[in-house]
Amino acid sequence: MNPVAPPAPLRSGLHAPLRLRVLTALPFVLAAGTHLLLLALWSDRLPDRLATHFTLAGEPDGFTGRTAFAAAGTVALLVLGAAWTLFTQRAALWGAWLTAGLLGTLLCLLLGDNLDVTDPAAVSFPLGGLAVAAGAGAVLALAGHALSRLVPPEDGPAHDTGVDPEAPRLDLGSGEVAGWSRATASAPLTALGLLLLAVGAVAPLLGGLLLLPLAVLLAVPGLALARVRVSVDRHGLTVRSTLTPRPRVHVPLADIAGADARDVHALREFGGWGYRFRARRTGVILRSGEALVVRRGDGREFAVTVPDARTAAALLNTLVERRGRL
Repeated sequence: MNPVAPPAPLRSGLHAPLRLRVLTALPFVLAAGTHLLLLALWSDRLPDRLATHFTLAGEPDGFTGRTAFAAAGTVALLVLGAAWTLFTQRAALWGAWLTAGLLGTLLCLLLGDNLDVTDPAAVSFPLGGLAVAAGAGAVLALAGHALSRLVPPEDGPAHDTGVDPEAPRLDLGSGEVAGWSRATASAPLTALGLLLLAVGAVAPLLGGLLLLPLAVLLAVPGLALARVRVSVDRHGLTVRSTLTPRPRVHVPLADIAGADARDVHALREFGGWGYRFRARRTGVILRSGEALVVRRGDGREFAVTVPDARTAAALLNTLVERRGRL
């Protein structure tokens, strides 16, 4: 047996390098600065009350004072920026830039639509503005992905192809075939997804048209991961949503060096729930507690929180060793 390398040291957003923190906070600071700069430059061209809520037809049905709008937009950007920076991770830097680009563009578009109007009730916000904001967010997401290369990845363990002698095994005969499957769900992700869909459904009725695409954008991925089925067989490990065809994660048996069951803490170790990225490790994290942890040949780890993880790990280790004897 080859000696088993210890797992890569955990580095959450709380211990992220300064360069990564700066790159995460940067788009939110730029968006807030641009928002406030436009308010200052256009102060004599904007009405005291701005049209800020619109119906599906693009007609205004909600208004906000200029000072309140400036404060609300700035606080929203800075709070989101602080949250992203606190739990930042190199592989998800694009998400921070997407969020800042989407919200910052919407705020700037609203200011532009209110320019030189004497009656804010005459302002309109066409649905095309949402497409413009989405496009700007996508461009900034690509920029964030490119900038992530400026942050060096954490050094990981050396290649390893051995199963830990202390890891669990399943007693299988040479000709026996076995499989394991278990469905698991996340109550927090389900509740949050349903709440966001409810907010999106009523937002247009209350004048919050801009909340509809944002609520759907956040709710659908969460609900897709709220209930998954974890399967182990001779092909490896598969995690798929039980509600939608995607997401689906498959780790081939040939890429697995070993597996184990251990307790994980969703927030402290992975920064939250859902499909999570960390240095040298990824995971489908639905809760804190028992998890199946698969170690790949290059030392990276993949974790999925699921009951009876020890049985799944034992089967994987047995299948890995059987493959090695072929």
